[in-house]
Amino acid sequence: MKFDDVLDLKAALMDRYPDEVLDVTPVHISGLASVETGGDVMLVAHIKATLTVPSTRSLAPVTLPVEFDITEFYIASQAGLNRYEKTDVVMVVTDDVIDVDKAIADNLLLQIPMQVLTPEEEATGVLPEGQGWTVSIEGEADPEAETTQTVDPRLAKLKNFFDSDDSKKD
Repeated sequence: MKFDDVLDLKAALMDRYPDEVLDVTPVHISGLASVETGGDVMLVAHIKATLTVPSTRSLAPVTLPVEFDITEFYIASQAGLNRYEKTDVVMVVTDDVIDVDKAIADNLLLQIPMQVLTPEEEATGVLPEGQGWTVSIEGEADPEAETTQTVDPRLAKLKNFFDSDDSKKD
């Protein structure tokens, strides 16, 4: 069965994920649902929407267009899992109902990257700072912090632990 439809998932997404999704346009979905051997249902869909999500740096709204494809299999019981590869997306159907809206909403949420920045934040690269605090990017060294590194006095005695241990073995 082929389909080409527009879904309004705004309320569902904003209710389930109020901190991650600020707004969503109507979701265009097109694809095919077919019954496979053994009664399994295969859903292949192309999804297109625009999400508004908070910036991970400033929480300012960021418009995020998403367009992606999904392939999911729906089976009646866990016994059918052995028919599929570990890389296949297989869902066990409960109450004989496949909730396509929930599947699309979940996949939309998975499209949000870990780091979302406004165009201004991307262009300037300036990180926010305040009195006594700064924001740093994980993996980037702060040269000032490296030079002012102090040793916890309780652990100072351990500094030469391995040196003295090696001399005893000789």
